[in-house]
Amino acid sequence: MPTVELRFTALPSHVRTARLVAAAVARRCGLDEAVLDEVRLAVGEACSRAVDLHRRFCPDRPVMVTLVDDDSTFRVAVTDEAPSDQTELGLGDVAELSDFEGDSVPSGVVLAVISSLVDDVTIESGRDGGLVVRMSWPVPA
Repeated sequence: MPTVELRFTALPSHVRTARLVAAAVARRCGLDEAVLDEVRLAVGEACSRAVDLHRRFCPDRPVMVTLVDDDSTFRVAVTDEAPSDQTELGLGDVAELSDFEGDSVPSGVVLAVISSLVDDVTIESGRDGGLVVRMSWPVPA
């Protein structure tokens, strides 16, 4: 079960790197080209969300992305460490559009976009606060 871990400073420019690495690992494990676009977009959205929260609430902490390639599934986890009271918006809580600060999109909206892109997505509390966005795609036989 090969695993790749990325930890990066909460800078928007690092989101592109995370997307590229995720696509490369997904390609290596055999996902179809059409699915690679979905992987890039979902990972980019999850990382952008985490970067935005970190920049506002914990800029000294890194964002973490874990990519796991096993025989049947490609899995990605994007972990933020923003204070839990800032990340409690769930998939059903996208109505709070008045939260826009500058160019940022409310966390719940981003999570709703990710859930529309990925069939298998879970969002759970992280062990150190924040959220873990877990996504997975089946690997063709």
